[in-house]
Amino acid sequence: MEILKKFVRYYKPYKAVFFLDLLCATVISVVDLLYPQFLRGATKGLFTRDTGEILRMLLPMAAGLLVMYLVQSLCKYYVSYQGHMMGANMERDMRQQLFDHYETLSFTYYDQNNSGQMMSKLVSDLFDISEFAHHGPENLFISVIKIVGSFVFLVRINWELAIPLMALVVCMTLFSVSQNRRMERTFMDNRARIGDVNASLQDTLAGIRVVQSFANEDVEREKFKKSNHNFLMSKDANYHCMGTFTGGNLFFQGMMYLVTLVFGGYLIAIGRMDVTDLAMYALYIGIFISPIQILVELMEMVQKGLSGFRRFIDVVETEPDIVDAPDARPLQNVRGTVSYENVSFHYADDDTEVLSQVSFQIPAGRSVALVGPSGSGKTTICNLLPRFYDVSDGAVIIDGQDVRELTLQSLRKNIGIVQQDVYLFCGTVKENIAYGKPDATMEEIVEAAKKANIHDFIMGLPNGYDSYVGERGTRLSGGQKQRISIARVFLKNPPILILDEATSALDNESERKIQKSLDSLAHDRTTITIAHRLSTIRNADEILVVSGNGIAERGSHEELIKLGGIYASYYKMQFEK
Repeated sequence: MEILKKFVRYYKPYKAVFFLDLLCATVISVVDLLYPQFLRGATKGLFTRDTGEILRMLLPMAAGLLVMYLVQSLCKYYVSYQGHMMGANMERDMRQQLFDHYETLSFTYYDQNNSGQMMSKLVSDLFDISEFAHHGPENLFISVIKIVGSFVFLVRINWELAIPLMALVVCMTLFSVSQNRRMERTFMDNRARIGDVNASLQDTLAGIRVVQSFANEDVEREKFKKSNHNFLMSKDANYHCMGTFTGGNLFFQGMMYLVTLVFGGYLIAIGRMDVTDLAMYALYIGIFISPIQILVELMEMVQKGLSGFRRFIDVVETEPDIVDAPDARPLQNVRGTVSYENVSFHYADDDTEVLSQVSFQIPAGRSVALVGPSGSGKTTICNLLPRFYDVSDGAVIIDGQDVRELTLQSLRKNIGIVQQDVYLFCGTVKENIAYGKPDATMEEIVEAAKKANIHDFIMGLPNGYDSYVGERGTRLSGGQKQRISIARVFLKNPPILILDEATSALDNESERKIQKSLDSLAHDRTTITIAHRLSTIRNADEILVVSGNGIAERGSHEELIKLGGIYASYYKMQFEK
């Protein structure tokens, strides 16, 4: 019931359509119920009179039925068109809400969840929810009206014959409820299994170049075959429940016809029922059973829709780890003084400390470089500044303000990041550069590309800045993608820069050119640079050597070389034979 209450909220913007849809469904049902009454009245009344009166009444009766069926057809049109559009609108609203919520979730959520499963919730789950949103209330409403209405007429025709039919309906209801619980479990398992299939597919297609470079197509086929087979087994259990459910209900429906024929024949034999009434009974049994069949099919739709909605609710009710504080204020007039004060950090699902009591300060407009072995925490230090993660202890300060007290949007708008793992969106070169400033003019985009030393290459492409980069930038080399990502940051022009291996994918000549541009960009801006190539950070104002879970050494290049410690050993490995 709690799930249904949450689901009903999504009808609120479409109340008028919803209630008109139910009104039309009522008209459709009433028309179906009235026809046997017309026929019964005619056979017991009009058709027993003389020929002239029968012929005189046929035209008005035909006109009445024509109007009735025209109104029913218009109502059916509305239900089929506007009813479906109501479901589609609700699906759109839920999909938008889900996507918007995905955008607010922190890196922690994405660390723990698979993108294939998330795509399954966004697409296939919501389609079934849309179908349920439209057909569920409408079919239930029609079925209830027809079942109640036809049963009332059955009682009016012959109450004795209605009693065993009512007993069969009770048995049928108890059977359906027990089977429905089994179906609920199998549909939830279906959702998880199809999510696994999507995850396997997404993982393989995204890494197809790695797969083929290792000639591991057979390995991926086996992985997909396993998830695909598991989905089949889940479907097998589901269809077994559905088969039992539909087969059992069909048996009870057959029993209704059997009881009607046998018990009705008995009542005729003892003079307690007319033959014409038995014929009417048969018509109403058809009307009575038809909505029961609809309800049987509706149970499958309900389980699909509600299992998808449960997964939807699980996501939208997941609270983001990183949110604005109630009294958060925008970061304005940024000078760029950055301080890490006794910062410790561990991931939410692991108590092992990644950083412990890290403290350092970067004066406004100065540069700090982080060096150290992979996994030492360099990238984690940088991720704490724009609040991709929150510190476990201590504080990260910008211009005397704790980043947790600032609005996320203003904080991140003032920080530019060039990451080691470059991501380009499927679009044009221009669109990817403009991602740094969506309202940028063409002149600004070109200027940013020139600063990143990528303009000449872009102009050599078939369509220049309108050339497509392919999915994840597959049409470009690693160095070209890196320079486009650098152009984004030039365009954003933030007061604080984070360069995470910004030149790692470039050849030596390009690296020298880009380094000059980066030095120019970093002038009078606070800059944190992560680098393994020590040649790119020799001119940093301070170098921090990150080792283990803290800072092992700090100083300028010359000071650290004289110290003869970890940094000096790194330098010797790279530059001395």
